Amino acid sequence: MAKAPLVRVDDGVTLAMLHPRYWLTWLACLLAVLLAWLPWPVQRRLGAGLGRLGWKLVPQRVNDTRINLRLCFPELDDDTREAMARDVFRQGGIGLFETLNAWFGPASRYDRRIEADGIEHLQAAIAQGRGVILLGAHYSHLDLNGLAIARHIPLQVIYRPQNNPVFDWLIRRGRRRHFTGQIDHADMRSLFKALRAGEVVWTSVDQDFGLKQGIMAPFFGYPAATLTATSRMARINNSPVLFLHFMRNADDDSYRLSVTPMLDDYPSDDDEADATRINAMLERLIRRAPSQYMWFHRRFKSQPRGSVAPYPEKKKKPKKRRRKTAA
Repeated sequence: MAKAPLVRVDDGVTLAMLHPRYWLTWLACLLAVLLAWLPWPVQRRLGAGLGRLGWKLVPQRVNDTRINLRLCFPELDDDTREAMARDVFRQGGIGLFETLNAWFGPASRYDRRIEADGIEHLQAAIAQGRGVILLGAHYSHLDLNGLAIARHIPLQVIYRPQNNPVFDWLIRRGRRRHFTGQIDHADMRSLFKALRAGEVVWTSVDQDFGLKQGIMAPFFGYPAATLTATSRMARINNSPVLFLHFMRNADDDSYRLSVTPMLDDYPSDDDEADATRINAMLERLIRRAPSQYMWFHRRFKSQPRGSVAPYPEKKKKPKKRRRKTAA
């Protein structure tokens, strides 16, 4: 049977996205918008509660978090790491509401709550006119981080499309409030064009995309598949590379945005040395508020031949048997 034509009805929405299979997703979108306008103290409590619920409902993620913390913080005792693991989920729950605020809430809510330092480093990099690569990581409040830096300079963001088209539309629409453009991670042509035009491009380089796109380099002292694309990007237009860090302060009500100075002598002719340097810098920044990092993703799932990943294999869902219909 031929597929129905992809008819757009409003701002990237297609008729196919209005299919009943997506009605629950649309309902979730509506709920997300409403939640973003709740008072922040209420959102914060709901987020903390959501984190506690996640701790009970997603044991695989809990186990992955424990493994990551054991590998990356061997100097801590078991009780301290367990408390950190629980706080990772608390921070993640609160971070979900911070994301909704960034997408749908009033941006003026953060006028006096975000303190920034190092913006002069970014301005100096922009003044060189060769484009700027701004490196981040998957902190629990990732999209609020985007709102914070976009209030100082215009920038584009590299993103990975979602499988659910409605959810993908929701994210792109929310991020459009703050970014001048959104570049698909596979669209290298648009990335090159932006850098050659002197624009700032923000990307996260802390996830495991396998060894076809990277090499092994230590991350918190443990071997991790690390992208080599960062050094290739920098070579396109000799673009300066800086790091962006964002954290929620201990009061859970204010934030600190930091931009590091430009990396000197980067990239080099040694991909492994460059990857090790990037990971070391990420580690230093993550340690400022370690439980605000998304430790529940499988950062060390790719290992070289002969080595076994530290995570247990995921349980495969049994395939549903099709019922035979009468002829």
